[in-house]
Amino acid sequence: MHFMVNGEKKESDAKTIQTLLDELGIESKVMAAAVNMNVVKKELWESFQLNENDKIEFLQFVGGG
Repeated sequence: MHFMVNGEKKESDAKTIQTLLDELGIESKVMAAAVNMNVVKKELWESFQLNENDKIEFLQFVGGG
């Protein structure tokens, strides 16, 4: 399937947010996920089904000062 992940085109066989995170190797940095502008709670990442052409945003919180 094809996705837009943080503004970049990606091709993947991932069916869920969790499998996509595992494939991209960025899970430990991600604090929030949104699919098509809808926030998906972390406890749903393993079951939330992705669809062709979904727009996925993985968000990281960065401290500053």
